[in-house]
Parts: sequence; structure tokens; C-alpha cells
Amino acid sequence: MSRNIVIIGNGISGVTCARSLRKLDSACKITLISAETKYFYSRTALMYVYMGHMPFENTQPYENWFWEKNRIELVHRFVQKIDTSKKQLHFSDGTALFYDSLVLACGSKSNKFGWPGQDLKGVQGLFNYQDLLAMEENTKGISSAVVVGGGLIGVEMAEMLHSRGIHVSFLVREKDFWGAVLPKEESKMIERHIREYGIDLQMETELKEIKGSEKVNAITTSKEQEIPCSFVGLTVGVSPNIEFLKSSAIPLDRGILINEYFETNVSDVYAIGDCAQFKQALPGRRNLEQVWYTGKEHGETVAHTILGNKKAYAPGNWFNSAKFFDIEYQTYGMVNASLKENEATFYWEHQDGKKSFRIVFDKTTQAVLGFNAFGIRMRHEVCDKWITNKTAVKDVMNKLAAANFDPEFYKYHEKEINNAFQNQLS
Repeated sequence: MSRNIVIIGNGISGVTCARSLRKLDSACKITLISAETKYFYSRTALMYVYMGHMPFENTQPYENWFWEKNRIELVHRFVQKIDTSKKQLHFSDGTALFYDSLVLACGSKSNKFGWPGQDLKGVQGLFNYQDLLAMEENTKGISSAVVVGGGLIGVEMAEMLHSRGIHVSFLVREKDFWGAVLPKEESKMIERHIREYGIDLQMETELKEIKGSEKVNAITTSKEQEIPCSFVGLTVGVSPNIEFLKSSAIPLDRGILINEYFETNVSDVYAIGDCAQFKQALPGRRNLEQVWYTGKEHGETVAHTILGNKKAYAPGNWFNSAKFFDIEYQTYGMVNASLKENEATFYWEHQDGKKSFRIVFDKTTQAVLGFNAFGIRMRHEVCDKWITNKTAVKDVMNKLAAANFDPEFYKYHEKEINNAFQNQLS
């Protein structure tokens, strides 16, 4: 009898795990469970559906027949609790399902911090398909909105609302935009860019209260300012979606505790993606990795261990990408908001204030440690190789054009960047 491997969550982590299992083993039974949508879709594309750039159907990377062809059974139900002693899942409709191996890929949920009025109609986060549907309903015919929280989801939501002609007040608690991640120069550049779109960006400002009877009609800030609005977007980060596990034997902290093989302390139970928390973080990484590509790597890696060929997670150099309205952002290696004692940096910004390049390197060895690129596309494999090989910063600068990935007819800036680098050295 074939093993029944059950995966809870059909995001990028769960789907990648299911596909990897099928590639490695043609006999095992694979069951993929989700209460959100029956079919996998690209979560990062939700904003483009709202903005009218694409229909929701086009966010689904696979045709509906793909799952049956690959013998991946889809279950569209909500898991209410897990009994690990009996290896049994209990659904909200009263049914149950047995498993031999269980993979928890249950993702994240939007944070709420107990603000008065946070449960009023028109107040919501943006993480899943249901949030998109709610946002469509909650923003019909409105003229003003407030977005709370200066993360990437906040930027996306501000752009979405702006695309429909809705005036946005954007409240950010920190002194510098995304100040825990970006160095000050990049932070100020993005602040300017957001304001150029007519967004009322208010730094060092927190949400105090959401007002209304049944539906939101205003908010007050920590500066005692009242802002009339018909919609409030709560984008103050996400946290692992693990409430339904609190009565189980599975060990939890902020997320589901795992080792480098994605194993929990419970036999045959694994966790991957946004909900997984490493007991021991890898060098240069965090315990919680809530990024699309890391979720994909989690799914690929854990499939080997589930099938008896234990494989430790070894993700390599950090990288990430995002978009701030129409400025694209890429980062490779370690670029911290503030330099460490052993680090030096070179920063260049174009006169238009919409493109910049930063390189961080070791003061002593001159080895490159990381890159930030805004408005300039760089080749991942080239930057990754330079960091891995500890290439000297001067050699990188001399060969910088090799990393350019901008399309034909784009302007190239390597000569200008190099001249600025030479002037800084001298």
C-alpha cells in the first residue's frame, strides 16, 4: 500500500513540495489541502488583478488538469485540528483524514494589534484571495483610504488604491521608510518616490483608533490627527498561521519549530514556508523566512527527507526583489540598514533620483559582501558568484557591466558608476 503524504497549504511551498515528491516517487499518494482556493495561484499577482492588469485565472501557473495528470489529489476544506497520536486531520465539516507523513505549509496571516475599531467593515489586511475579494467590495465608490504599516504589502496596497483614483494616507511608524532593511539613502529615495505619486506619506505616525459605527469613517493617529476615510488597510506585517495547531503536540513558538531538515519534534510531521521557524537560524539568515523563493526551496528540499533521503537546507547567499511603485529593487548578499564594524560601502544615485547602486565590502579583505540595485536590473547568477568567490570590490567594479540585465534600449550606467567609485577612492 502506498504512503499517503498530506500537505496542508497550497501556496508556493506546499505546491513545490507536492511536485517535487511526484518527481522523486511515482508511487506515493499525495493529498494537497487548502481552504483558501482549490487551485494554486501566484499570491504576488493579486495586486495586478485589482489594478485590472490581468484576470484572476491568469494568476494560476498550471491548468486545472495538471493535478489529476500528476495524481495530486486536491482537497478544498478547512483543517480544524490535528491529532498526531492517531495521525489524523479533523476538518471543520466533521470529516477526517489519515496521513502517513504530514507537511505543514499553512502560510501566514495579516497582523492585528488590538486597535479599537479594527473589526469594522472596511478594515482589512491583504494576504489571500479572500482579502482581494473583500478589498474589491470595501473600496467600491470610495474616495479616501488609509494604509497602516510601511512594509512591502503596504506599498502594494497604496499603489492598488492609487490606481483607482483613491486618495491614500500612508502611516509609517518608523523614522525612515523600511528603515530596518534599507540604508538611509535608499530609504529617502523611496520616500520621495512615493510622495511623487500624491500619496500622503506620514512618517513616525502610528494608528491610534479606527472610528465608525458598522463601517469605518475615520481614524485618529498617535499625533491626535483625525483622518476621514472609508477604508483602512492594515499592513503591519504577517505572522505564521498556526492558531489551529495550539491544541496539538506540535512544538510552536512564533512559528512551527523545525530543524535543518524541516522536521518537527513529532515523528513524520514537517513544516515549510512562512509558518516554519528554524530552531537555529542559518548564518546571515533569520529563523522565519517569509519570502517566495525560500518557500520554493523549502518545498524542494523537504521532499527528499520525506522519502528517506535526508537533505539539509542549504540555501546559499541571500537575495530578494520587490517593487516600490515603478522602481524595481534587487538585493544580493548582506546589505544591512547600518554598516557593521568590518564593512565599508560605495553608493551611487542617478541625478533623476530613481536609480541607485550600492556595494558593501569587507574593509580588510576588500571582498564584496552584497549589492543593492534600484531601477537597475542585475543578473542574479553573476552577483551570486562574485559574493561566493569573495571577489575584490575593484574587480567587481571593473566587470560591473557583466551583471547588467536591463533590456535592449535601456540606458546603461556602469561608466558613470565606476567614475563615482574611482572619485570616492581618491
